[in-house]
Amino acid sequence: MSTAVEGQVLRARALESLGRLPPFSPILNRLLASLAREDVSFVHISDVIEKDTVLAGNVLRLVNSALFGRGATINSVRHAVALLGVNKLRNATLSMSVTRMWNQVKVPRGWSMSRFNLHSVATAMLGDVAAQAAPIDYAEGAFAAGLFHDLGRLLMAIALPDEYEQITMLSASGHFARWECEMEVVGFTHAELSADALERWNLPAEIRSAVLYHHTPELAQAADGQISLSRAVAAVDAYANANGYSLSDTDAGDKERATTMLLALGIDEASLPALLESFTAEFTAIRAMF
Repeated sequence: MSTAVEGQVLRARALESLGRLPPFSPILNRLLASLAREDVSFVHISDVIEKDTVLAGNVLRLVNSALFGRGATINSVRHAVALLGVNKLRNATLSMSVTRMWNQVKVPRGWSMSRFNLHSVATAMLGDVAAQAAPIDYAEGAFAAGLFHDLGRLLMAIALPDEYEQITMLSASGHFARWECEMEVVGFTHAELSADALERWNLPAEIRSAVLYHHTPELAQAADGQISLSRAVAAVDAYANANGYSLSDTDAGDKERATTMLLALGIDEASLPALLESFTAEFTAIRAMF
């Protein structure tokens, strides 16, 4: 167990490993900056996508995929944005850009970047779908909160591989939640580290708060009559873990419990199958892009 001082040192070292991630592309910088704006325009997003030929190509592949079933081929990014909307296209391009960056990271033995990407994007996409069907506070931040909620786990694995292995072994015993094992070994949680990283990236406070409390949503605040974004992230994280999109085998949870957590967000039980079908279709289409 780390002392308070040792924990502070380890936390600082883990946070500094942000500098070991590949530098943001100009496109990713602009996409992240747009998360703090409520008036992101059709023209702005189109302009961002068009400046990256790989990204633009993937966007056109996505909009022309069987998921959207267009009768005619779409060969313009601006047409794609007009058809799918600014937020959906921004979310798709964020997924593609972030996973492309993460795939360049040198990670320790035993870490699966493929599983990390799948879990992060699945949580993000399901969060976005859920936020459209339930009274979620700051629903527009659901995608980004889901995408980055486990960033701290990646930073721990990169900067603190020995401690990360200890945490994994302790978690595998099944006696404690992973975040409790993190507190025991290093004195802080991956949720705290994720929120620290998002603050450095200047993401909105609402997204940082959702990430910070996604394992302790009872501590989060929400507007009257609404569900906190942290609680939504907790539910979709649990659902992703329980349905084959977990970062590790020890993270996989109970499907019935995860479904109950989704319904507790205020999603109508009768509409849940259609919501999950929509998520599955969108996720299947986009995972082919990374």
